Amino acid sequence: MIGSSSDFNPDCAKVRQKPTIKLCHQTGQVPEVAPSWLTAHERERFAGLSSSRASEFLTSRWLIRQALSRAGSVRPDQCWPEDGRPATSASPAGWHLSLSHSHGLSACGTQYGSALGIDIEPSKRHPQWQKVVKRWFSPVEQEWLFQEDDPHNFLKAWTLKEAWLKATGRGIAGNLQTLEVRRNFELYGDQPDNHWQACCFYTEGFLATVVYRQTADDRPGSWPSITLLEPPFDDYSLNKANRLDTHWEPLFQRKIRAKR
Repeated sequence: MIGSSSDFNPDCAKVRQKPTIKLCHQTGQVPEVAPSWLTAHERERFAGLSSSRASEFLTSRWLIRQALSRAGSVRPDQCWPEDGRPATSASPAGWHLSLSHSHGLSACGTQYGSALGIDIEPSKRHPQWQKVVKRWFSPVEQEWLFQEDDPHNFLKAWTLKEAWLKATGRGIAGNLQTLEVRRNFELYGDQPDNHWQACCFYTEGFLATVVYRQTADDRPGSWPSITLLEPPFDDYSLNKANRLDTHWEPLFQRKIRAKR
């Protein structure tokens, strides 16, 4: 099954309360003067970054504003995140955010009124995946991953864990086993309810995973909205970005059950 960005209706997020995912490629350009739309906190962070990190930072902050603009039906220059880690919006209020960027691609997930997490990784082989599994994964996870010996299964498990930790507001250290990924990607988390959902898909040569809380309006088998946007201009102006054609391949959806 293959999808495209044109398969989805425009965001009706407060009604639908389904995550939306916006993607864009980084340009690598860094303006000599910081864009005027950065908040004071963002400007301070930008000033201390190297050229490559500055490009990644500006792209992600530009993408946040584009994502909030489409989700909240307001102009991009009226959108910005709360200070600190960009997990919630300051304007328009009420939106939760999650960022991921890797090898020139940035992703921003948005959802109204509920936290979410997104992680993207290049879908190429990971040469050291066995060492990571042995060091950080549970015995149950180690057993089936080593038996199947498939680096793509490791990558799916890794992005599931990363997205879960972002959605639940925790860092990696000491927390990777709070989500256990069992054979056939049965998922068990340490949250006390069964309202968590994970979606995993390929797009733009990347594996992407989003974790979010389901709502009563969720239709079985429905997917978050996935849109590729034009990269920012060299000056990172906040004109509304156009959609680009993109194809995505859904891999699986899973409910995350509470551990017993």
